Amino acid sequence: MLISSSNSPNGGIQLSGGGGGGRFWWEVVPVAPSSRTTLAFTALAGIAVFAALLYTTSRGRLKSPWSRRKRKHALTPRQWKSLFTPDGKLRDGGVKFLKKVRSGGIDPSIRAEVWPFLLGVYDLNSTSEEREIIRIQKRKEYENFRRQCRRLRKHSNDCSKGTSERSCIEDSGSLAEDSDYSSYEDVVSARESLSSEERSPDVEDSDDPSSALLEGYDASGQTTNTDASALNTESSDSESSEDPEVIQASSSSEGREENDLDVPLKENTSPSRTELHPNQCTGENFATWQRIIRVDAVRANAEWIPYSPSQATVSELRARHAADAVGLKDYDSLEPCRIFHAARLVAILEAYAVYDPEIGYCQGMSDLLSPIIAVVTEDHEAFWCFVGFMRKARHNFRLDEVGIRRQLSIVSKIIKCKDSHLYRHLEKLQAEDCFFVYRMVVVLFRRELTFEQTICLWEVMWADQAAIRAGIGKSAWSRIRQRAPPTEDLLLYAIAASVLQKRKLIIEKYSSMDEILRECNSMSGHLDVWKLLDDAHNLVVNLHDKIEAPFR
Repeated sequence: MLISSSNSPNGGIQLSGGGGGGRFWWEVVPVAPSSRTTLAFTALAGIAVFAALLYTTSRGRLKSPWSRRKRKHALTPRQWKSLFTPDGKLRDGGVKFLKKVRSGGIDPSIRAEVWPFLLGVYDLNSTSEEREIIRIQKRKEYENFRRQCRRLRKHSNDCSKGTSERSCIEDSGSLAEDSDYSSYEDVVSARESLSSEERSPDVEDSDDPSSALLEGYDASGQTTNTDASALNTESSDSESSEDPEVIQASSSSEGREENDLDVPLKENTSPSRTELHPNQCTGENFATWQRIIRVDAVRANAEWIPYSPSQATVSELRARHAADAVGLKDYDSLEPCRIFHAARLVAILEAYAVYDPEIGYCQGMSDLLSPIIAVVTEDHEAFWCFVGFMRKARHNFRLDEVGIRRQLSIVSKIIKCKDSHLYRHLEKLQAEDCFFVYRMVVVLFRRELTFEQTICLWEVMWADQAAIRAGIGKSAWSRIRQRAPPTEDLLLYAIAASVLQKRKLIIEKYSSMDEILRECNSMSGHLDVWKLLDDAHNLVVNLHDKIEAPFR
């Protein structure tokens, strides 16, 4: 292309084109002054169109806060202290705090201080004095739950020693109403934080296809009620109401043993569970939850130890005392720190079963609690952090699976909108419901990521959820340069991203859903959490409005 120009006395120009010798060219020629305005407007319009096209084509490639180039360092202790006013209130309502956590995570040394803010134990606008009052109140409420657990356990032991079945059933139904038993009014008050929409009644239990899928890969890892009974013998002497529980400040663990990664995540614990009135915890169903909690606690592995060295040095005497306090048995093969950790799991999971009896306990919940008690050394603080975590995660453990199926539907829709070719392949395999990511949804990537990666992902996810709870998601967050709004479902975008990363393998090599399921289960230890979040960011930027609007 040739460009030529000619000067004019009046300074005007004109673009004209022509062709010659099979070649197009442009010539700048003089024009009258009256044409200047038109030309200027035309040029500006062209620039505007070009800018719009450039933005449209580059929007999906905006650098996320988790890209290698953009990712910031974790929130440091010095930065954390600087975020507070003299009266102990977070500056600007916590906006800067949440931005920092969202983009870089939290330094391990201050996680125990920061997590209660992310998980809603403390309001972002609370003062230090207000938080101290809340802390004392929450500790008393937790102690009430533990007293209920001791009474229920004692009742269960009495029944196992020969009390008539009818008498046990009658007594179990009245335990929750026994005013001498504990401050039941405090218990009801504590449960009011769960929204009414989260507490719809359980429906009749049915065959669980998800359990069948997961059982297929490790039948030896299944945990049944019979197994739980065999592994746990209740102690009537260790848990009297006078026996104090000294389970503060120390050990924890997570996950399952290596040979038990694919156990069913939801246990059909007892037919009686489906007949329970919501908010009622009887001796019968508590005994069932109790048995399974103990099995899971003893099986928990020690992956946490390198990340919590101070909690790994508990003495054998203290560990065994903690185990006796919660009636834990069959732990002789464990080292002291793991015994202590198992005892803490039992104490907090039992308390949660009393706090939220509609959910009670299901396998997989110990996976979610274990990282929390690895970080938070006080049991009552760890309990309320777990309660905050479960406000959303509890949907994963409902017997009717409404919450699980909604989430699988969102993952499916993300894949369909992002990659129609992959989605059509899944349809051919009858896998478009994305049931192969069931485990990822239930335990929030806990079994696919390392301990540290899990915590990093959860902190980012909690920051999004805290921003939404605080009402800053549509205001302050809209000014963030990455232009991706906070979302309650960041985890689901990350899950979809993990599948899309394997798209070529799935399309070219897999011809059944079982093969895809095995591939998803084999991701454990092979994922880069920041790359996963970076890809998830791209999905949120481009698909957020399409995906989430129908589900609000």
